[in-house]
This record gives sequence, C-alpha cells and structure tokens, in this order.
Amino acid sequence: MKAEDVIATYERVGAVWAQQRNRSLMEKAWLDRMLTASPRATGNVRVLDLGCGSGQPIGAYLADRGAALTGVDATQTLSTLYAQNLPGAEVVQADMRSLRLDREFDAIIGWDSFFHLSAEDQRGMFPIFAAHAAPRATLMFTSGHIAGEAIGQIADAPIYHASLAPDEYRRLLEDHDFKILRYTPEDPDCGGHTVWLAQYQSG
Repeated sequence: MKAEDVIATYERVGAVWAQQRNRSLMEKAWLDRMLTASPRATGNVRVLDLGCGSGQPIGAYLADRGAALTGVDATQTLSTLYAQNLPGAEVVQADMRSLRLDREFDAIIGWDSFFHLSAEDQRGMFPIFAAHAAPRATLMFTSGHIAGEAIGQIADAPIYHASLAPDEYRRLLEDHDFKILRYTPEDPDCGGHTVWLAQYQSG
C-alpha cells in the first residue's frame, strides 16, 4: 500500500466505508472553532471541503450551520454520495493536489484526507491552500503527531497515511502566510485526532 493507491482504494470500498464511518460528530468543537474564526462567521461561510468523502457527518453539520459548501473528492464513488447527501452543495470531482478553482473561500478543511497524501505532496498543498483562501480565511486539517508513514484500514482494506513533523507544518504554514490559531496533538476529546487550525494573513 502506497500513497498512489489511496484514490483507487476509496473508489473501490468508499461506499462501505461511508456506511461504517463514525457519525457521533466528535469533530463538532473543531468545526465550530473553524466557523467562528472564519471571516464570515455570521453569514454563509464559503467552505472548501477537500477530500470531502460522503458528506456525513461533517458536511451535513456545516450545511446545517448555514455554510455554502464546495466538496472536492478524487473518486466518483464519494463525489456521488456527497451530492446525494448534500443536494445544496457544489461537488467537484478532482484531485486536491492539482486543484485550481480560481475562487476564494472563507474556510478550507482537509479532515482525515490531507494525511493520505505523501509527505512531498503534503508540502505541495500549502500553495494550493493559499491560492483558495480569502483574506483571514480559516484552514483546518488533521495530521499525524510525529513525522512518518503508517498503514491503517478502511472497510477491511489497507490505507496509507503520512505526516510531517510538527515543526515542518509550522514552517509551511508560516511561509504561506497562515497564523496558527490552535494545534492539539492527539486530542482526547476528538478521538485522538491531531488537529491544526490556522488563519490566512494575506489579502
């Protein structure tokens, strides 16, 4: 299992994974932080959901909070499910590594998706984050808490994960004009997720 196998794996088992996914919304506190810090927190926050999956439960919660969603997923399987689950959302089937929407968003999220990219591809995402960020947009993503690679499992299939070192994420965020608002490694209140929340300073 390598990074280049991730898309094909989700294409093959994505529907089963979506059925099995935890929907307890343990991510709620982080999603609320992201929306509250975004520049249009009292209106229709434009959210770019990278590696959006099926839209359950994160996309559905953001929609319930009034967000205008653009979901991006590389697979037909999950793009279709996202559209079915969130009929009011825009869905773009595309690889986040080459995304060029020529639009800005108030919030960008890569929850349990960004960390499926190789280390080098993760580094390459930061210019893409910046290119799609409105002034003072929030950026939130999950990573590992230390540098390395790991093989996890979805729907009984192996799946690749990678992480940079925390100090490298800090440098990449700073180099691309993102200020860290909050960083929690292995958050015990969010299923052990390591979460980064930052805000774009340019524009």
